Amino acid sequence: MKAIVWTKYGSPDVLKLKDVEKPVPKDNEVLIRIYATTVTAGDCEMRGLKSPIWLRLPMRIYNGLRKPKKILILGQELAGKIESVGKDVKLFKKGDQVFAATGMSFGAYAEYVCLPEEGMVAIKPVNMTYEEAAAVPIGGLTALHHLRKGNLQSGQKVLINGAGGSIGTIAVQLAKSFGAKVTAVDRTRKLDMLRSIGADHVIDYTQEDFTKSGETYDVIFDVVGKSSYSGCIRSLKKKGFYLEAVIRPSHLIRGRWTSITSSKKVISWSTSKNSEELIFLKELIEAGKIKSVIDRRYPLEQIADAHRYVETGQKMGNVVINVQS
Repeated sequence: MKAIVWTKYGSPDVLKLKDVEKPVPKDNEVLIRIYATTVTAGDCEMRGLKSPIWLRLPMRIYNGLRKPKKILILGQELAGKIESVGKDVKLFKKGDQVFAATGMSFGAYAEYVCLPEEGMVAIKPVNMTYEEAAAVPIGGLTALHHLRKGNLQSGQKVLINGAGGSIGTIAVQLAKSFGAKVTAVDRTRKLDMLRSIGADHVIDYTQEDFTKSGETYDVIFDVVGKSSYSGCIRSLKKKGFYLEAVIRPSHLIRGRWTSITSSKKVISWSTSKNSEELIFLKELIEAGKIKSVIDRRYPLEQIADAHRYVETGQKMGNVVINVQS
């Protein structure tokens, strides 16, 4: 099969299209023929070790000090069709159209991947293409998990900082489906798109600092982690929740202290490995409450160009890779 193989840390040019052995499913696994995947910021950070300095050594220890050894094929989310199943698989059958997240195993930059049937795999929404469905799992699961941690209720005010990316665009729509009033923060070129997916108010961070406006919110979901901690806490109502999708070590201590000494709660980065949440997203999609935002599409052989674009920070929603022509 064809796959994008990653053999050293560096620029997008280290990604090479090669022929590799097609995987064989274990007894509890399904073999998925991948039709579409995406390029996420996480893929780019892993490839180039451009994550925060404190994370780089753990990443090297996990995946190889000098070069990648554990993970050779990147890609964290996909949509495709099940080609075969292991003998113990009960939840899926050959021919099922699915979407999935691979987690830290990665592997979606390829024509095929094997995943455990009880992993983050679900039947694809009937009203989405493979491209659209591939853009849901990572952003959708992250957004859903955090907003649930914030106990978001109908009628509450939520601000989503960094609303124009893969996590934020689904977070806006999820919050609206929960009945919240949504303020979306991002750069100028993304504001019209954010209005189109349901944001009640938009803020251009290049023109205005939301932490200095005097407005307060029941929930602040910080996807990008670039605003001041004290400003975000000041912008919370009493008993409000500050949710962080980006790990910042200094905030772990400050957040714990804030949660102990005040009525405000700080919840740092957390994730879900629950397929039930993927099924919940599928149901919302089929009910017309969530749609994918796709900025650009690339063929598999142009994945280096896709990585370069994602690293500009300009993408709106998702960058999709078509694996099967």
